[in-house]
Amino acid sequence: MKIKPSFTFAPVYKRWSYVLMAAGFAALAAGAFLDPARMWVNLLINNFYYTSLALAAAFFLAILYVTNAGWASNFKRVPEAMTRFLPVALLLMLTLVFGMHSLYHWSHHDAVLHDPLLRHKEPYLNVPFFFGRMVAYFGLWILLTYLLRRYSLRQDANPDLSLHRRSIRVSALFILVFALTFALASYDWLMSLEPHWYSTIYSVYTFSSLFLHGLAAIALLVILLQERGYFGRLLNENHLHDLGKMIFAFSCFWAYIWVSQYLLIWYSNIPEETAYFWVRTDPDWLWLFALNFALNWLIPFLILLPRAAKRSAAVLKRVCVVLLIGFWLDIFLLVAPNVLKARSIGWMEILSGLGFAALFAFVTGKALERAPLIPRNDPYLQESFHLHQ
Repeated sequence: MKIKPSFTFAPVYKRWSYVLMAAGFAALAAGAFLDPARMWVNLLINNFYYTSLALAAAFFLAILYVTNAGWASNFKRVPEAMTRFLPVALLLMLTLVFGMHSLYHWSHHDAVLHDPLLRHKEPYLNVPFFFGRMVAYFGLWILLTYLLRRYSLRQDANPDLSLHRRSIRVSALFILVFALTFALASYDWLMSLEPHWYSTIYSVYTFSSLFLHGLAAIALLVILLQERGYFGRLLNENHLHDLGKMIFAFSCFWAYIWVSQYLLIWYSNIPEETAYFWVRTDPDWLWLFALNFALNWLIPFLILLPRAAKRSAAVLKRVCVVLLIGFWLDIFLLVAPNVLKARSIGWMEILSGLGFAALFAFVTGKALERAPLIPRNDPYLQESFHLHQ
């Protein structure tokens, strides 16, 4: 069985990455002069997007370890590589210190003085504590994902099961830490954009979106690698079927939470809560609001319903692309209506999105190059090779 033992980041892809990264950051630089608020919105949207994908990859790995699941062991280096974006994401997120007044109403001292609710929230919603929490979140995420990656790479040279047991312990800790910190990060970075509004299931909604689209990103990368000869017969239709089933299931879960948030707010009919949907169902935003539901649930549901679709690399790849576009739109609708006066998707959004995509692909590709693509000495590797056979 001939397979390529390690990933090689082809020079042509590196060059395209450099070009797209330059174009993306040039667009953001131009936006800083032409429309600063829109520029900061794009930076927040794209950085939250790829931070979420990196965290979803880490959560996927942690679930594999704590459940002793072996079906995905042969491609676990893909989610491991995706987690390497977290240090880059921290540096980019820290630049928000220069855009706080453009994004967050509560960061204005005068606004807090004249608003009793903001004064009540000031011990939590203040700039120094905001960035202190941010560094703490990323510090924990980076440390725990670093340990998972480190033990996995050590296992290539050492078949001792103690390394695998350490990974299980780190994974259990990561799941606990992730549950708390990502919920708080969602409140801090997204929900506080509209500090007078709140949702009791907001963190469940952002988690459902994170894991659904993280699965789509993992599946897409795995399929692209297989098409280029990196897994060969070590990856079969059963692996795709399992990934497809998970994507199908979490797409339905995302839709359930999406509808549930609306029903909870509709049923209570409290003005402070209804403002969220009042803005997003305005005629200027309504078509994007409906498109979001179609991209993230309706289209994947209809296409992936048959068993054969989940087992087809061509079909699953296209569904993953649709979902990843839908994820960007989902975050756009969480952020933009709170900051921008009018709907705006144009050159800045397209170029900055492509720039971040190239940056994420570059970081992930470089991480894949640094280790064998197939993890050696993983105790479940043979089970993964012969999944359902």
